[in-house]
Amino acid sequence: MQLNFKEIFTAFMVLFAVIDIVGNIPIVIDLRKKVGHIQSEKASIIAGIIMALFLFLGKSILNLIGIDVNSFAVAGAFILFFIALEMILGITLYKQDDTNPMTASVFPLAFPLIAGPGSLTTLLSLRAEFNIENIIVAIILNVIFIYIVLKTSSRIERFLGANGINIIRKVFGVILLAIAVKLFANNIKVLFN
Repeated sequence: MQLNFKEIFTAFMVLFAVIDIVGNIPIVIDLRKKVGHIQSEKASIIAGIIMALFLFLGKSILNLIGIDVNSFAVAGAFILFFIALEMILGITLYKQDDTNPMTASVFPLAFPLIAGPGSLTTLLSLRAEFNIENIIVAIILNVIFIYIVLKTSSRIERFLGANGINIIRKVFGVILLAIAVKLFANNIKVLFN
């Protein structure tokens, strides 16, 4: 087992930026108004399970359809790039608005808001560069953080205000953009060698 604090921290920050749970607080609050109650534990655990399963089975699924991890990582870099642009520019490139009060904690909260295409692609991209145990620790830390944010979302919104949440989104957007460029550069080299 090779636990590496730098890898854990980087993987945590990348996932944290992609999941953007703090930036999604307005969506969470809106969802809570629509359905009355959100099961924070259920949403966090299901999102964590989806991410862990994709971390382990994602590569096999890709092999089944004939795609290598580096190609997927390059595709993931593009997705991260566009998510970062959404965060920095305040635009929406992808939006899905189907809410069923019975399953709101699972859909759209756990999937695709938390464990969505961005975070799943990111996991496989991270797997191309980091040890799997460090990524697992990063997933667990993110799930804990997601749970805390979901439980305290209305308090966080009152404390930060709309401007505070906006600033946090933009800062994480810039970090994510830099990570997308690095991910693209590292994996495109492997593909051309």
